[in-house]
This record gives sequence, C-alpha cells and structure tokens, in this order.
Amino acid sequence: MPPSPPPPPGSAARQRYLLGRLFRLTARHGWRSLGLVALNTALLALGLAGLGGVGLAVDYLREQVQPGAPAAKFPFGWHPPDAWEPRTVLLALGLWIFAAAALRAWLARLTAISTNRLGQGRIVVELRSAIYAKMQRMSFRFFDANATGSLINRVTGDTQSVRLFIDGVAVQALNVVLAAVFYVVCLAKIHLGLTLACFAFLPVLGLVVALFSRWLRPDYEEGRKRVDRLVLVFEELARGMGVVKSFGLQDWAESRFLEANASVRDQKRRVFGKLTILHPLISLLNQLSLVVLLGYGGWLAIRGDIPVGTGLILFAGILQQLNAQVNAIGAVADNLQQTLTGADRVYEVLDAPPGITDRTDAAPLERARGAVVFEEVSFRFKPEDTVLHELSLSVNPGEKIAIVGPTGAGKTALIQLIPRFYDPDGGRLLLDGRDLRDWRLDDVRRQTGLVFQESFLFSAPVAANIAFGNPSASREDVERAARLAAAHEFIEKLPQGYDTLLHENGGNLSGGQRQRLALARAILLDPAILILDDPTAAVDAGTEHEILAAMDRVMAGRTTFIVAHRFSTVRRADRIVVLDRGRIAAVGTHEELSAQPGYYRDAILAENGTGEEVAA
Repeated sequence: MPPSPPPPPGSAARQRYLLGRLFRLTARHGWRSLGLVALNTALLALGLAGLGGVGLAVDYLREQVQPGAPAAKFPFGWHPPDAWEPRTVLLALGLWIFAAAALRAWLARLTAISTNRLGQGRIVVELRSAIYAKMQRMSFRFFDANATGSLINRVTGDTQSVRLFIDGVAVQALNVVLAAVFYVVCLAKIHLGLTLACFAFLPVLGLVVALFSRWLRPDYEEGRKRVDRLVLVFEELARGMGVVKSFGLQDWAESRFLEANASVRDQKRRVFGKLTILHPLISLLNQLSLVVLLGYGGWLAIRGDIPVGTGLILFAGILQQLNAQVNAIGAVADNLQQTLTGADRVYEVLDAPPGITDRTDAAPLERARGAVVFEEVSFRFKPEDTVLHELSLSVNPGEKIAIVGPTGAGKTALIQLIPRFYDPDGGRLLLDGRDLRDWRLDDVRRQTGLVFQESFLFSAPVAANIAFGNPSASREDVERAARLAAAHEFIEKLPQGYDTLLHENGGNLSGGQRQRLALARAILLDPAILILDDPTAAVDAGTEHEILAAMDRVMAGRTTFIVAHRFSTVRRADRIVVLDRGRIAAVGTHEELSAQPGYYRDAILAENGTGEEVAA
C-alpha cells in the first residue's frame, strides 16, 4: 500500500507533520542531542554552585560582623576547621566560586563546539546531501515548476533553519524545562510560598509567547519567498551580464537587484520590529517576579523567616537565572517558526514524487538496437497545454531522422521523451519493441547521447569533461572520441592540452570548440541513439563544416534524431519529419518535401531559393 501523501501546506495537520519529521530527525542524533542537554545541565549546576558560594560568603560575613546573626550553613555537612581564620574561609569560598566559573567556561566552550559539530557538521551536510540526491531523481517537470533560485535557497538557507530545530528548539526547550524544574525545586526548598508568589505571572507569559509565535509565522514564510526572488534575480543578472552590458542597461540591472534586495530588507525589518516587541515584553513580565521578591521576600528576611545570604540573595540569583531561561522561551518560539518555515520547504522537496521512476520489474538494457516507435503519443507540459497530439512515428535502427517545424511545433518535447526526461501522457514510446518504461531508466539514458544547442561544460579539465558520462574511460578512449568529433587538434593547442582546466561553462573556449567537446562527450558513451538538438545553430559557416563532418562520422550506425534549422544539417537525414502544432504534417526526404507545397518548401523559398535555411 503506497504511503499517504503529506498534508497540504498551511494546514494545522501540516505543522504536526513537520514537527513529527523534525523530532525524528532529532532522534536520529539522539545521543549527541542528549549530550548537549547534559552539558547544558552541567552548566546550570555550576552556575548554581557559584551562586551558592556567593550566598554562603554573605552569610559568613554577616556572622562575623553582626554578633548574634545566624551561623552560615555550609553544604554537605562540611564546616571550616576552627583553626582557620575568617580570611582563610573567605579565600576558600572565593576559590570555590572561581573554580566553578572556570569549569563553567570550559564546559561552555565544549558545548559550543559540540553544537556546531552536530548542526553544521552533521545535520546541515546530511540535509543538503539528501536534497541534492533527491533532485537527481526528479523529473524535468519538477524543475519546470521550481525556479533555480528557490532550489538554491532550499539547499543553503532552509537547511540551516532545519538545523536550528535541534540546538535552537529541541535542545533549548529541553534545557529550559530541565532548568525550570531544577531551579523551581531549589527555590521551593528555600521558601515555597515565595516561589509560588513569584511564579503567579507565568500563565500570562505563556499566552504572550503563543500569540506572538502565531503572529510571526506568515512573516517568515514571506521572507523566504523574497530571498528566493533575490537569489533568482542575482542568478539571472549574473548569467546575463554580457547582454546587460551590450545594451548599456547597467543602471536598469542595478535597480532591479536593489529592488529585490530592498524587499528582503523590508521584510526582515518587519520581523525584527515584531521581535523588538516580544523580547522586551517577556523581560518586562519577568521583572514582576523581582517586584514580588523584593516586597514579599524582603519582608520574610526582615522577619527572619529566611536567611539573607543563602536565602534572599541566593533566591534572587536563582530567580535571575530562571528568568534568563524564561527569556529563552521567546527565542525558542522565534526559532520554531523559522524552523517550520524552512522545514516546510525542505520536506516539500524530499517528499515530492520523483515522477520518472523504474518499474519494479524493469529489465536491464545492455545494448539497444535503436528501433524507436511512437504509438499515438500525446504529451503536455501543463494540464491545459497539449504539445503533442496522438503522434505516431516508426524509426528503424541506424536511421537518421531530422525534425523541423515552426516554433512551438513540439520538436523539443518529442526528443525529450526519448531519454525519458518526461513520460507521455497518452500512448506509448517503444524502444526495441518494448515500452520505454519497461527498461531500466539509467540504462536507457546510457544508451542515449545528447548534444544540445548550448551544451553545458563543467569547470574541470578537458579530458574530464569528455569522459563525464564514462569516468573510467582511458586517455586513449578520450582522445579517440575527440578525434571523431574533430576536437583533438584544437585541444592539443590548449596550454595544458587535455589537462587544461575549463572556466565556468567552458568560457575559455569558442562556441564551436564547446560543441565539439559536447559531441566527443556523447561519442565516448558509444550510444545506440544520438540526439542532436540544433548543434550548429550558434557557430559560423567554417566551424559548422567541421562539426558536420564530425557528425557524419558519429552518426554512422546509430539511430539519430536531428532537430535543426539549417539545410546543411537537415539534408544529412534519411527522412525529414515536419511537425506543426504537435502533429506530423509531412514525412519524406529532402527531395520529396521540396517538391510538394507545405512548410518545408516555404522555408527554403524564404531563403531566396538558396536552400541555406530551414526554420526551426
């Protein structure tokens, strides 16, 4: 039985679901989380020991300077030897306080290190790896629906928010609870009535925190969206810097970025404005306990019901420590809203259905023959927009098929179905007589070599780029592929030859050189099916001639699909398929289609009868 889908965003059930996921994440790191709690508990105990030393010193001083004052009560039944002078006793108490402070400082450093190792060293790394691994399994529909800037922000900012749940919510909340119990017990032992009086305001404080927490949540959600927008704007402007400069629109680009940046700033100011109300209000409510302490507690000390040092002063010190923990409730509530907002976006990715997956009985595909059949295939990128309409086409192994047609005809959609970037919404796509979905997905893609109009290259050596699809390939195999792609000659002239490090997306190569490297990368896979998506569109005539000569060598014996708008590329096909609004308008050779009225002949005539262009 398939698992039930997660609750919809914005619902109360969704918040409960997210909290459950976050607590399970914490449980996976249970021992380390408990270690943080233990360290924080030790810090609380050492703080109390220091306060106790101060209170004891006050009582001892009072005993020495005020005849008849109650004797100081030392802990654990211990009492200074009678031979000790008062200054020796006070020095011992001072050393006690200093030792507690020194140990507390060391434990505070250890706690900070442990918190960082758990959060940054484990949880953030784990979540980022999980998100990236999930993205590798997602279909192209997922990336169509999610902007790159949003995905970058989920991997960077939102994972930090989820990490905050462990050390900023779960551990901190447990610390607050343990500290409250610990301190309340200590206060009750000093004087129960005074303790109850000082805590009379706590229900009001809890109500304030709950209301503010609910008030803050929408602002954090809006803030994440604005950061997504900022990242997207920056990414677009960085990629389009050349276009911006060529049109002299630097002022426009700067204003666009400043607008997005200011939007993030304004939203953060809005959140900060609310927090500047919450935290001072909590601190103000906490001061009510001091009013009670001075009024009621001072009266008790005057009456002699509690001692001044180990009673009133120690009570005041513990109460201040407790108030600090109560103040932390506001931070916990704030962290919780940040965490829920980030977790919602992180688990939205992790819970998303992959879309394109292997069937349980998918068969391995060692070597495809390359017979491709479209059987009444329909496809849509969006539910309301059908791109291919019951398209049928049979391609024989080793056949070269050119696909032409006007913009929006469905050419790209057709070739993207072959490596299963998408699955058809209707009909079937067959490979070697079997439904494409019956073969293992990875095997299908290894049998398919793709060369795009703008092929992406990595910031890595030339050889590594060519061997990207087959990292175990030998240098001889890499050079053989480069020769077939007419790339070996220019590679040898590079500063370090095949070991030359490419700049971002091959920025230190020409367009034709990048295309030949992409062709070599496809060749090295030795694919049964080759898809060439307008590979010569962005190169000059001389470079095109070299690439076409390489393509002739590469296409030999492979089933090839060519999307192109240049006649010099299209004429190399055995058959030409003309698409029009998602349907096959005509199929034939160049000579057949040139002789009959229709889009193909019109496109040639549009180029003054020279046959140099076939519009795509």
